[in-house]
Amino acid sequence: MDERHRYLRIALIIIGIAFLLIYPLMKIWSSGWAWQPGQYEYEQMIIGIYATLGVFLLWAARKPEAHLSLIWFTVWSSVVHGLIMAVHAGIDPAERGHLLGDVPALFLVAIVLGFLAPSEVVPVHE
Repeated sequence: MDERHRYLRIALIIIGIAFLLIYPLMKIWSSGWAWQPGQYEYEQMIIGIYATLGVFLLWAARKPEAHLSLIWFTVWSSVVHGLIMAVHAGIDPAERGHLLGDVPALFLVAIVLGFLAPSEVVPVHE
């Protein structure tokens, strides 16, 4: 296993765990992770989506080359989500804390996984 593959596996584990910790982050640092006014239903949807993605990223860490579409989905959905949040945080002064919280976190996820993941699908041998 080459270094890049090893680092990809480590990144998938760290990001997977981080996505499982969205709920505590929303409670501990709400100005950087929870949008206002707080809405229980919205929070539950975000937590559910990211917890599910976190579990699948942990699963993908075992054999990243078999899960490239999931990894690239995570890259591009993080860019799109981060851009949308950055625009809204820039428009609404009450949400500026997100420019130091979840916005850069999503861009960091996209950069790290985008750098480490192979851009082409490689044959997977079981």
